[in-house]
Amino acid sequence: MKDTIRNVQQPAGDWQQTDATGFVGRRHEISQVRRILAKTRLLTLTGAGGVGKTRLARRVSELLPQRYRDGVRLVELATIDDEDLLAPAVAASLGIHDRTPDLVALLTEHLADKQLLLVLDNCEHLLGACARLVHQLLRGTSRLQILATSRQSLGVYGEQVLPVPSLPIPQPGDSTRDIARRDAVRLFAERAATIRPGFLVNAANAQAVARLARRLDGIPLAIELAAVRLRTTSVEDLVDELDERLKVAAEADSGRLARHQTLWATMEWSFGLCSSGEQRLWERLSMFAGGVELETAEAVCPGQGLAREDVLDLMMGLVDKSILGGEQHGTRVRYRMLETIRAYGREQLSSLDAEALRERYIGHYRRQAERVRVDRADPDQIDRMRALELELPNVRVALDLCFGRPDDAPAGLEIAAKLWANWLVAGALGEGRYWLTRGLALVPGPSVSRAMGLWADGLLAYYQGDPVAAAYARECLALARQLNDEAALGFAVQLSGVAKLCEGDAEGGLALLEEARDLHWARGDVHAVGVTLYLAAIFAATMSPDRAAEYGEELVMLCEKRNAALFRAYALYGVGMARWEQGDWQQAEASMREVAAFWGAADDRWGLPNCLEVLAWTAGARGRHERAARLLGAAHLLWEAVACSPMRQRLHARSHQECAERARRALGARAFTAAFRDGTRLELSRAVAYALEEP
Repeated sequence: MKDTIRNVQQPAGDWQQTDATGFVGRRHEISQVRRILAKTRLLTLTGAGGVGKTRLARRVSELLPQRYRDGVRLVELATIDDEDLLAPAVAASLGIHDRTPDLVALLTEHLADKQLLLVLDNCEHLLGACARLVHQLLRGTSRLQILATSRQSLGVYGEQVLPVPSLPIPQPGDSTRDIARRDAVRLFAERAATIRPGFLVNAANAQAVARLARRLDGIPLAIELAAVRLRTTSVEDLVDELDERLKVAAEADSGRLARHQTLWATMEWSFGLCSSGEQRLWERLSMFAGGVELETAEAVCPGQGLAREDVLDLMMGLVDKSILGGEQHGTRVRYRMLETIRAYGREQLSSLDAEALRERYIGHYRRQAERVRVDRADPDQIDRMRALELELPNVRVALDLCFGRPDDAPAGLEIAAKLWANWLVAGALGEGRYWLTRGLALVPGPSVSRAMGLWADGLLAYYQGDPVAAAYARECLALARQLNDEAALGFAVQLSGVAKLCEGDAEGGLALLEEARDLHWARGDVHAVGVTLYLAAIFAATMSPDRAAEYGEELVMLCEKRNAALFRAYALYGVGMARWEQGDWQQAEASMREVAAFWGAADDRWGLPNCLEVLAWTAGARGRHERAARLLGAAHLLWEAVACSPMRQRLHARSHQECAERARRALGARAFTAAFRDGTRLELSRAVAYALEEP
């Protein structure tokens, strides 16, 4: 995620879709929210689906950042179905990209003195988990405020609840002018003008529009769906159609609340106005929690009466009917549904269609995991990083589907293992290990999937300083030999080499890594060679810096030959670490400054704390102890974000401690603490800019 500078963080979701057409009305509700937030720490906006809770919360979020010193953070929960991913989603909105065993405690500590508004959007499907998290966060902090949206209250002590009503509708006897001023009519007129340019509420149509607004109970989503019909019918005919639809819905489902009947009937109406192909596509696109690009829709949705060549036209039809909304991401367009519309589509999906769609969906994201993995020495590594950021909600759906059935669990473990480096550079080691550990528990028997899962989880565990990594390394090697699989054996030997290095056996570890490199070269896997060289450079730096520098320089040449910019930055980091251990802090600093500039631009959340850490050491070596303390503080904030610490890593522990002690002696405890605290207050972009200042 991009750095947030005391501003509202706009998550990938339906923000752009919902606000692209403007915000209508809600002055009274906005005033109420602002007034209640002035005197309470937890406010929940409740109401039926489609009533506008999300828009109201996000509109308030746009208006309030100045009230909160540490800003406003939005957490979109509609794309998360697993309670175990709730805390990581909140953490990610705060720039914390890891999942420790007690992430809630880390969140509470991080937010302890923050003056911040946390917006939790769409809590209803995770109600119990949201209630527990909110209770713990509020109990452990002093100035945090939470604004939640949910179809029902959280039930947390101290919670204030504000039911969000429908938009005001015209009353019988209203004049044309009064009708046009009602918010429900204003919304209809604004949306209608996008369908029929020049549309206005006037004396000729005012009574029909008023009747329409009343029949739709002022529900914003229902109004927007109805407005689309003006493309082919008049307002008067639209009201007649709607009357008939609502009459049928009321007779068919007398147990549903009136407003729920209205919204559901409107969606049924919209669904009925779609062609059979559009209906099938709507149902199938509801599988994609994170939205979808045309290419993916064409790969996953066809079948059972839907041809691939028809998908584009059908998607455009759904856009025209406001079922889909488009978002621009660079040169590509991503299509999303509002959560209420998506839920309706899932409800219509037949079991036969769902089963076939499930297989295609898993197959697609199994292939996609290979396409977006960043541990490839190719020129498009950054593009792959960005692609996974957009696709992550859909990848999570695929992983949940896989781990929901024993037969598909190996495919899920394979997906999670292929993305190990993506988890790393995103600073999301905890989430990566969550999926890998879950997969390993479901795939206990000997298989290549288990061997590669052990390798990936073992690598991430070594980065975290988790002692379980040694057991993973032993099992991985034994399993690869048992399976007699050459590819798995190369990775198992690689992990075993890292294990030896972490045990302090430089000769044994480097010998195994060189063996792994040769095995990978023999198979022509230049990407695995690159990873092996990087691991050798990093994990050997403190014990054999001369050899570590050689491995790093070999990797630099390989990356320059293949134009692999991300790999090259990691190679330079390895060279810089070796130079530091050799006592050449000037060269170490030069390498780290180049790497920091690249990682800052790429938003590499694992690399940056490592890099700022070393730049703190080189500042100390120059005698600039106040700068060293400030950089240690900036690095500390980033270490905290990935739930790690330099003291848990062999690579950093000694130099970190020596740097901090020298700075504390030179400055005095009080001045050191003040400079360190200043560093922790630097936002990411400012921390990188400070690190890149000329010495």
